[in-house]
Amino acid sequence: MHFHVRWPDGRREACYSPSLVVKDFLTPGESYALDDFVEKTRTALNIASERVREKYGFACSSAMDQLARIEAAAKRQEPGGHVTVESFEP
Repeated sequence: MHFHVRWPDGRREACYSPSLVVKDFLTPGESYALDDFVEKTRTALNIASERVREKYGFACSSAMDQLARIEAAAKRQEPGGHVTVESFEP
């Protein structure tokens, strides 16, 4: 699934999760403090990767790549900003 976010600088991004677990951590229409967003997505994507490992015997590199992109994007933002989750897409 994809979750669409708007970063504090106004840039929009479609992020990927191999599992719907991200719905347990993020809500469309909600804004999250930058650090909170990174922590929630880190937790969700690690759980998603582990679900792939349990099913297929290997971690999901796409989830870990997405997490790395989120962490890198967060470092480019001004401290104190908020990330808005715009929508989920199956």
